[in-house]
Amino acid sequence: MFRENTSLSGSDAVCTGSSYTPSKLDRAIAEAQTQLLSLQNKAGYWVFELEADCTIPAEYILMMHYMDEINEEIQAKIANFLRTQQGVDGSYPLYKGGAGDISCTIKAYYAMKMAGDGIQALHMVNARKWILAQGGAAKANVFTRIMLAMFEQLPWRAVPFMPVEIMLLPKWFPFHLDKVSYWSRTVMVPLFILCTYKVKARNPRKINVVELFVTRPDQEKNYFSHVKTPLGKGILIAERMGRLMEPLIPGFVRRKATAKAQAWFTARLNGYDGLGAIFTAMVNAYEAMDYLGLPADHEQRIVARAAIDRLLVIKDDTAYCQPCVSPIWDTGLAVLALQEVDSYEGNPRTRQALSAALHWLAAKQLQDEPGDWRIQRPQLAGGGWAFQFGNSYYPDVDDTAVVALALLRSEDQAFAEHIRRAGVWIAGMQSKNGGYGAFDADNTSYYLNHIPFADHGALLDPPTVDVSARCILFLGKLQNQHQEYRAVIDNSIAYLRKEQETDGSWFGRWGTNYIYGTWSVLTGFENAGVAKHDPGIRKAVVWLKSKQRADGGWGEGNNSYHDPSVRGEYVASTAFHTALAVLALLAAGETGCSEIEAGVVYLLKNQQPDGCWQDDSFNAPGFPRVFYLKYHGYDKFFPLWALGRYRNGQHAG
Repeated sequence: MFRENTSLSGSDAVCTGSSYTPSKLDRAIAEAQTQLLSLQNKAGYWVFELEADCTIPAEYILMMHYMDEINEEIQAKIANFLRTQQGVDGSYPLYKGGAGDISCTIKAYYAMKMAGDGIQALHMVNARKWILAQGGAAKANVFTRIMLAMFEQLPWRAVPFMPVEIMLLPKWFPFHLDKVSYWSRTVMVPLFILCTYKVKARNPRKINVVELFVTRPDQEKNYFSHVKTPLGKGILIAERMGRLMEPLIPGFVRRKATAKAQAWFTARLNGYDGLGAIFTAMVNAYEAMDYLGLPADHEQRIVARAAIDRLLVIKDDTAYCQPCVSPIWDTGLAVLALQEVDSYEGNPRTRQALSAALHWLAAKQLQDEPGDWRIQRPQLAGGGWAFQFGNSYYPDVDDTAVVALALLRSEDQAFAEHIRRAGVWIAGMQSKNGGYGAFDADNTSYYLNHIPFADHGALLDPPTVDVSARCILFLGKLQNQHQEYRAVIDNSIAYLRKEQETDGSWFGRWGTNYIYGTWSVLTGFENAGVAKHDPGIRKAVVWLKSKQRADGGWGEGNNSYHDPSVRGEYVASTAFHTALAVLALLAAGETGCSEIEAGVVYLLKNQQPDGCWQDDSFNAPGFPRVFYLKYHGYDKFFPLWALGRYRNGQHAG
């Protein structure tokens, strides 16, 4: 908790006894605004780098060797990047400052060896020692073992049995594609083909990693020692029986299933944005096309590879591959930040930039295109937005709420129909428990997280606090004109109340973590009309204030996903978390409190010469505990948003 005697007093001073003045606040906002505007694409959108752990760039090198399509220059730059990311103990973490992860370390090691790094090089020795100390490559996760099987480094019995005939299972069967998340579907369908036919990587240089195994791969008997639950063990027995019966599957059934899998992912290839617009699905589809006989000059294959290459971030000496891109999300949040600032200033340049961004966003709205979300809501009219430049099968509920709110706040009647469609779609995507998933309604077959394939625990897309809160953030602004949304909002509020932690915080599924979740809910409650004296809000405010650090800022690490006892805590403050905390407290009616004012002082002190802020930490999970992200835009628009909201509150008071 913040304990320094630093305060802000009204509009006459930003920090009593310091050099900060209202002009300092105005200058800070102006500099951040100018920098953010300078980063806008001439088409109207913003898109910032989206960085993941070293798994993705390592997999790009592995893909090149799988296909025997090796670009030496790109490979060298990615290898340079991988070397810079290694931990002091030789391992590779899932996020900066995190503990080493065996699967990420194995892939990084294999990729660097493919790039020409000798196994006696110090960084390779250190990585190998660390891997062996964890039990060796046999302890890798399912996805890593599938890769190793395709490169003939371990037997296929080391991976779950995933026959392509899964495509033919009826909807009532316990496992069906409709029961898993969009990212699981797009990754799994081409993977069924690769695993069923035990496809072999070309691996032209015959690079192996036999030195990473404690026990010879063909003699290892504990590939599924991670399966602990009775349900998981039962499914594992069923899988083994299925593997034994596989030779009895008629050839025509296998051909039919293969054709269905190919047709499924071909329909969703998504042009230059790629299958599901996510790297792993795109690579699996590209490799499956190759196995299925599409020649290198086939248009679908050319476009699929181009989609993958568009994810590369190439610099002078290094390169890495993004898991996807986030232009709709980045643009929506940047617009909300700039709208907050411009409500005070009325700057013509900002107004012009906002107009360009909003019209670009409006043109990206999805309407009556095919989409997997229609499986659960077949009668619902479309009206959502995707996360990426293009992903028509998979509009994102969270993005839709953010973009629709930005359009609504513009008060431009040109967007009235876009807002109407978004409201109808979001209201219709509510799950039975009152919450919202990111891409599907009622995607809650939790037992599937016990199957051996799901060792990552992220097979589903159930309702989450942060997405649900964003939906009422938007719908709350419509409720006066649309009374039909009141029941939807009330159901979401009831869901959010049930999800509040005993200490007053809320879990953040899509952003790190409890500070993000608490900000999401408090801002949603504000628009939904929940009273500021509400006990849940008061409890959240107490929790937030208790997590303020001595420097006036807030910070939270991804270790809170692994150990909830450290929720809301980190080794240092970050501009991102400080901005969220300030915004959350302002939404809760805490204008003028010393904690907010100290948070503003922290942001002013830590602004960089270019007008932005610099956070090195990863700030969001792709999947909690297994995959993390760094949104490079979060330390650019969230602090600006917080300072703008603070200034508006000062002048309103």
